[in-house]
Amino acid sequence: MVNRLVPVVLLALLAAVHAQLWLGRGSLPRVNAMQRQIDVQKAANAQAQQANERLTSEVHDLKEGLDMVEEKARSELGMVRPNEIYVQFTPR
Repeated sequence: MVNRLVPVVLLALLAAVHAQLWLGRGSLPRVNAMQRQIDVQKAANAQAQQANERLTSEVHDLKEGLDMVEEKARSELGMVRPNEIYVQFTPR
């Protein structure tokens, strides 16, 4: 009786493992679907990263550009900020 029970238990365990492999939470089709989702998300992340880098570069250029524009306006046009006193020294 025990001799017949062991193969039946082993076959039941094998069937349970196979069912888990094909139908369970970590099944092959589900893992493949999740891998495709990960690939799509990685592509979206790469595009977002490029957009962020481009925007960071634009912000940097605008900051640097505004400093340069302000410096030229001060030296060439005599620009003064609000609440700022402009003093000019002339050499003798």
